[in-house]
Amino acid sequence: MATGCTRRTTLLAAGALLAAAMADPVRAAALPAAALPVVRAGVLKFGTVSWELDTVRANRFDEAAGIDLQLVELAGNPATQVALQAGGVDVIVSDWLWVSRMRSTGQALSFIPYSTAVGALVVPAGSPITGIGDLKGKRIGVAGSPLDKSWLLLKALAGDRHGLALDRGDAQPFFAAPPLLNRKLADGEMDAVLTYWPFAARLEAQGMRVLMTVSDMLTALGQPADVPSIGYVFREEWARANPAALAGFQAATARAKTLLAESDAAWQRLAPLMQAEDDATFRTLRDRYREGIPRRWGPAERDGAAKLYTLLAKLGGRELVGDAPTIAPGTFWTGGA
Repeated sequence: MATGCTRRTTLLAAGALLAAAMADPVRAAALPAAALPVVRAGVLKFGTVSWELDTVRANRFDEAAGIDLQLVELAGNPATQVALQAGGVDVIVSDWLWVSRMRSTGQALSFIPYSTAVGALVVPAGSPITGIGDLKGKRIGVAGSPLDKSWLLLKALAGDRHGLALDRGDAQPFFAAPPLLNRKLADGEMDAVLTYWPFAARLEAQGMRVLMTVSDMLTALGQPADVPSIGYVFREEWARANPAALAGFQAATARAKTLLAESDAAWQRLAPLMQAEDDATFRTLRDRYREGIPRRWGPAERDGAAKLYTLLAKLGGRELVGDAPTIAPGTFWTGGA
């Protein structure tokens, strides 16, 4: 009986500490790590997500928000997805298209926004290419696979506006990893490269010209351009069992975003993680990250994502979205019951 009372007293005391921590960030920072719920985030060591989460830990924003954020370094995006599904981590970064597809197969994952940044179509500074119509007959490097969402949008835009079938003879697409594409563009082996934003930023810093961002493509196709494309993804079961941990994680990452949006000094500390070759690259990476910080996330943005999903489902078919022509309910976490 005494043991039961002691255990209950300990649990009540821990609960009181956590409640006080969430109400008082200063006291939260003073709590021992053992008293705080752990949130394990799966990251790539030099990925852009590490910049934000490293900022959280370096400034003890996690402790102030009543959590102990632990970073689990993994080898690649597929590894982070496997780790999340297996319960090896609590949070990763992925896109809502993948979350919806997983939900449609019975895996209840949910999404909260991380960034609106996607990528861009980049050409050499002196290139004669001035618009999508000029891509006819050109060698286009594409980061990822033929199902890459940016490639699907570029193809749709080229077809709708210029009557071009970029994947059926009107151009020469080449699918590869972003670092290889950057080298090929610099060496003159590619006429244009469609790549993810950090790699586009590196090319831009080298003097290459951004012909069109993916946001520009969305606007041209009548789609919302400010919808967060990637976000923090977690298991719904975990979120419901650990609401304070999820709330603390959201609060801590929001503070990190605010700091990175406002403080150049915070970026200087991140320089080793950024692996910028020079000052121009450092500044461009910093500025493009800042541009991608989500400004809004409400019903309008969620409706915009659902609209975009319908377009991507049409463009990519079952290979991209499986058997779900519309976005799965619950893809976006709203904290509801």
